[in-house]
Amino acid sequence: MAIWQWFKRKSKKVSKSRQPQMNSPKPPAHQVLEENKAAEMNSRMEETISFVEKILGESDDFVIRRFNVFDKYPAVIMYFSNLIEKVYLNQHILKPLMLTPSEHQGKEKGSRSLKDILLNDVLYAGDGKTENRLPEIIQSILEGKTVLVVEGMEDAFLFSTRIVDKRAITQPETEQVIRGAREGFIEILDTNLSLLRYRLPTPDFRVKTLRIGSVTKSKVAVCYLDGIVNPQLVEEVFSRLSLIDIDGILDVGYLEQFIEDNHISPFPQIQNTERPDKAVANMLEGRVIILVDGSPFALMLPIVFSQLYQTIEDYSERFVLSSFIRLARLVALVFSLIFPSLYVALISFNPELIPTAFAVAVAGGRSGVPFPAVIEVLVMEVSMEVLREATLRLPQQVGGALSIVGVLVIGQAAVAAGFVSPITVVIIALTTIGSFATPAFNAALALRMLRFPLIILSGIFGLYGVMIGLILIANHMLSLKSFGVPYMSPIVPGNFQGMKDTLARMPLWFMPKRPSFLHTPNDNRIGEKTKGMNQKPNNTLDPLKVGNERRETSDGLSSSGNGDSSGDHSL
Repeated sequence: MAIWQWFKRKSKKVSKSRQPQMNSPKPPAHQVLEENKAAEMNSRMEETISFVEKILGESDDFVIRRFNVFDKYPAVIMYFSNLIEKVYLNQHILKPLMLTPSEHQGKEKGSRSLKDILLNDVLYAGDGKTENRLPEIIQSILEGKTVLVVEGMEDAFLFSTRIVDKRAITQPETEQVIRGAREGFIEILDTNLSLLRYRLPTPDFRVKTLRIGSVTKSKVAVCYLDGIVNPQLVEEVFSRLSLIDIDGILDVGYLEQFIEDNHISPFPQIQNTERPDKAVANMLEGRVIILVDGSPFALMLPIVFSQLYQTIEDYSERFVLSSFIRLARLVALVFSLIFPSLYVALISFNPELIPTAFAVAVAGGRSGVPFPAVIEVLVMEVSMEVLREATLRLPQQVGGALSIVGVLVIGQAAVAAGFVSPITVVIIALTTIGSFATPAFNAALALRMLRFPLIILSGIFGLYGVMIGLILIANHMLSLKSFGVPYMSPIVPGNFQGMKDTLARMPLWFMPKRPSFLHTPNDNRIGEKTKGMNQKPNNTLDPLKVGNERRETSDGLSSSGNGDSSGDHSL
């Protein structure tokens, strides 16, 4: 018995020794920075290095390079090797510090400080600055800057040496135009801001930046035109952005979901664009633009529903042609929403509203179909959505072939098998084409989603169900607001000046005011001198005024208009 107890005690000791020692987990680096957000560096270089190594030292691409300034003062530079331009670092930072020119020898012994000599006489980098807060120093290293720390100095030097491979500025993929600029935003924020600054060479252009994301520290730029935008709108934008507390912002779509007014509405209350010219045009009207580093899209706010079927090309062409195309686009938008449900209601409940000859043709086409119209349309709509999504996700070389196979082969095979009627295929095809005509992808997606409840209501209640669904959609749109602006402005509430650019577009000189619903401090966008261009033009080269030459014979001359009494107008 004593042996057995001894064996149990030994086994317990062995099992305890084999159990892993559970140490307290190491806090993440961003939490350490948050706890030491007020920490400042001192004159001891090694303490600064140890703090930075504690945060960044475990990364293999983090470089700590020690050397002596003027062959006398110990110093260190810290950077990430895959984020900086090494040639720039060697030529403009390391070389002037390590090779001591004769004109700099002995200057540090005078009345000027070493910091002043390095910053103003030695270093060639034009964007160098000093910083003594340790969290800012670490954040600068993470952004691709090079940090220089010299023994005995309480400030570190920060140099912008970042270089990141980027794609070229090309034509936007999602917003194609026939007549317009061929430039689109890319993922680099500085390049996107330069595209805006290039089109707005005015001192009123303001760019305010802030960082959002506890881990990513994403740089967000808020752009607007001072004197045109309503100051309260800018304050509201910053107020909503300041409330966002998330680990990372990878795209402007993250911000859109946080700052929009109604989070469950299918309709977008903030518009996005890839086009710098469209962003500038919205800023000129008094809107705010939001950009995020790493995203090729910009957010424009506030918006109204009429903007979702307008394009930048509407203002490049003459107003008669632009108005015609806009009306065609609006008809396609309405068709894409109600066409399938209207077809189901007429076929299932009110066939007497269809002309007799057409009703006979439809009945003949549906004679072998085993499903009711509502099931038939729902199956075709779901199939079309699946084909559309598959076409988008496949590689570009295969996607085009899949769309052709899906539309021609599968549709024809379904009709031949008696699964669907030919008229249903035509209805779904027209609906899909109509949804493609909507310029804003998120608005087209909302209409595609709303088609399904409308089809179900029409299958249950007929035309009454279609009207109930449209009334509910209209009531919801009337209740929406985008940063306080009614979504259906300028129709509800009505405004005559705003209606000049809603269903159709009036001439540019006939729209001298900015949109009234934006409440801009300066609502005039056309000067008084330009308003006079709508008067009768002065036909300077009218043949009745300057004469006409025909077969070396002058006729139709007017000496008073031409200023030449001799009548000799030969060239």
